[in-house]
Amino acid sequence: MREVVMNEHTNLLQLEEHFYQLVDVEEPNVFRNLFPYEEIPKIAFNDRIVPHNMPDNIWITDTTFRDGQQSRAPYTTEQIVTIYDYMHRLGGPKGLIRQSEFFLYSKKDRDAVYKCLERGYEFPEVTSWIRASKQDFQLVKEIGLRETGVLVSCSDYHIFYKMKMTRREAMNHYLSVIRECLETGISPRCHLEDITRSDIYGFVIPFCLELMKLSKEYNIPVKVRACDTMGYGVNFPGAVIPRSVPGIIYGLTTHAGVPSEMIEWHGHNDFYKAVNNSTTAWLYGASGVNCSLFGIGERTGNTPLEAMVFEYAQLKGTLDGMETTVITELAEYFEKELGYHMPERTPFCGKNFNVTRAGIHADGLLKNEEIYNIFDTDKFLNRPALVSVSNTSGLAGIAHWINTYYRLPEERKVDKNSELVKLVKEWVDEQYDEGRVTVITDNELVVVITDSCNKLGIVL
Repeated sequence: MREVVMNEHTNLLQLEEHFYQLVDVEEPNVFRNLFPYEEIPKIAFNDRIVPHNMPDNIWITDTTFRDGQQSRAPYTTEQIVTIYDYMHRLGGPKGLIRQSEFFLYSKKDRDAVYKCLERGYEFPEVTSWIRASKQDFQLVKEIGLRETGVLVSCSDYHIFYKMKMTRREAMNHYLSVIRECLETGISPRCHLEDITRSDIYGFVIPFCLELMKLSKEYNIPVKVRACDTMGYGVNFPGAVIPRSVPGIIYGLTTHAGVPSEMIEWHGHNDFYKAVNNSTTAWLYGASGVNCSLFGIGERTGNTPLEAMVFEYAQLKGTLDGMETTVITELAEYFEKELGYHMPERTPFCGKNFNVTRAGIHADGLLKNEEIYNIFDTDKFLNRPALVSVSNTSGLAGIAHWINTYYRLPEERKVDKNSELVKLVKEWVDEQYDEGRVTVITDNELVVVITDSCNKLGIVL
């Protein structure tokens, strides 16, 4: 049956199908034509295009303490609280980092939850994550959280091979746990694991329709998190589901009737698409994108939270109060306090992300940093643009490096006439006179500058 309905966002009439029933297959549909295990997965197209439908309000949610903690040594309670404080500042007064989710299984996990709750922040809201079991749900009730994530795996890979159930058995099991959440007034967030290998219209849409019925019955929000667990999602227009991110979000909003503010995208980076897919989810109707700091997560990691801060600013034309210099503070905290090695070329937070190395580029940067710097990185990240030192740097280039690397205040800055700069220039010239062809590394310069300062009896 088809009917004409008004889309309140686009103000257009749409002819839509609204009856999607569970297809309870006897054999699992694992889309072998798209996912032949002995070959590279396929990206297929049917050229069906769905419209952009970005919600009025979009935001970020955090999984640093849940998915992000599955690929590294567990954080201590104190470390979790410190990082949580940083994220509160980063999200700004509008709370654009809306929520952060936590495990509840160990005493350490629960202690961290209690201490973060004691902070009294409105944002990020403290939420939990549980498996679809009534025993796990008891943990949520004991702590008294308002919302919890619930694992509801939705591909036949999981339903048939891992859970050893049929689709109907899985759906009934999930719905019983969701109903129990609602019975006690807890808002469930349903994590549709492995959605990019699932039967969207044979399982996901019928399941989400049932979730929306429960939400209406109890008058409690039921969220849907679309989890691209294996990173198979693609953002290309006209790609077929289940790999199409636009197609998945369109199906959830239009056919399952899930409001945008109840949809989150959770991406992984197995095929280098986590950031693009998360942005695409925003563009096609999801209000939330779920991220972890620096992308730390299982296998290749999650969508980096700091990346989506700047994606937000590019889409909306404003940071809306997000305090982006906190990203640099977090990066320094992870490296110094947690022993995390930040890859040098990591955007926004790697040591070399805004360092110009090519001699001809360095010349341009010294004349006007806009030529080779993506934006005012000193303003937004407290990271001034740097020029690497080579045989073409000259005295001015070395002076610029010293001033920016050591963040010297105006009254202490060196210039090309400084004895320190001249000593360093002599050492650099000797390197290239002996046949060197590579740029001078930061560590080498620090050693030479330290030695030169000792000789001159000065302190930077």
